[in-house]
Amino acid sequence: MVDRRLVKIPGPTPVVDSIRLEMGREIQAFGDPRFVADFKSVIDDLHEMFGCDGKTFVVAGTGTLAMEMAVANSTKSGDNVLIVSHGFFGDRFIDICERKGLNVDVIKSEWGTTVPLADIEAKLKEKSYALMTVSHVDTSTSVVADIAAIGEMMKKFPDTLFVVDGVCSTAAQYENLTEMNIDILFTGTQKAFGVCPGLLMLWASAKAMKRREELGTIPEYYIDYYKWLPTMEDPAKYFATPAVNLIWALQEAIRLIKEEGGLKVRYERHLKNARAVQKALEALGFKLLAEEGCRAVTLTNAIYPDGVDDLEFRKALMAEGIIVAAGLGAYAGKLFRIGHMGNVDVNDDIVAIGAIERALNKVGKLPKAGIGVGTYLEEMVK
Repeated sequence: MVDRRLVKIPGPTPVVDSIRLEMGREIQAFGDPRFVADFKSVIDDLHEMFGCDGKTFVVAGTGTLAMEMAVANSTKSGDNVLIVSHGFFGDRFIDICERKGLNVDVIKSEWGTTVPLADIEAKLKEKSYALMTVSHVDTSTSVVADIAAIGEMMKKFPDTLFVVDGVCSTAAQYENLTEMNIDILFTGTQKAFGVCPGLLMLWASAKAMKRREELGTIPEYYIDYYKWLPTMEDPAKYFATPAVNLIWALQEAIRLIKEEGGLKVRYERHLKNARAVQKALEALGFKLLAEEGCRAVTLTNAIYPDGVDDLEFRKALMAEGIIVAAGLGAYAGKLFRIGHMGNVDVNDDIVAIGAIERALNKVGKLPKAGIGVGTYLEEMVK
């Protein structure tokens, strides 16, 4: 029997057959006119889909590289930056910015909550900031920030670029640069796009590109917008070798988003499914880390019932064919993180919830048989 395991961590997410087939295509030269046309269509589609009035970048690299790219092209040593952190990955900006020689202020929320809008505005009034970063969804806490409200508030601070970390949100939580007054948005292919890891996507507004122009020469090389801009405008031009098969995979992921009905329809699907998963987990005795009202649609952090050992539970769950992620920070050993984003379907989540119930049985927590799957199905038919 094949030892199959369904990956339910919050990224990388499962890759559907049509995307996987694109990655298995026979390689083409990056200068082949056929590939050039495909690469251009990916850039143009992403540009339009996310309402970008500046430039869109698709570059080989991870979400963390995209974080550094956003900072490098927007600030110079000595600038003030404000980091709004809702967890572990919000804090990652601190090291990135300090290494750049920036003056860093951080405003944090208790894990499971978000920083109130009034607190962010009050902090912005204290001094002039070149940049403010916010994680739309922090993978460590599964909270979602109200970036639409933050973007509206940011109109009062036109000299501060609004940077949104969309690694665990983009293509699931709804985002639009123009509608939400976002200056820089970035993500990776391995989360809600449902593609293997390897590409970052970054959208820079016209205002963000103006900031880049004002900076002149920057010390960074690979992540300099200006190194990549000629290729983004005309993929026949060369700077560094593109990840050819991943570009094709991303092209297929974009086609699936369009086929589904676009980003708003995709968000509604994620929302309905996430709330059903969360209700099912509560029915099985788990508490949710993220408070109601700021729960992401891309993943859920489920706190164990008393007496459940983290390693024992996740080992039992793996034996049932499901892999979830461990907790981070102060919640290491206290919860597991389950992803429900991208191109996964109802059947995947039914399988996962059933396996969670069986794993609870194995570790001595006997829920009422079928209560998890039953709750999920009840929520999905509403």
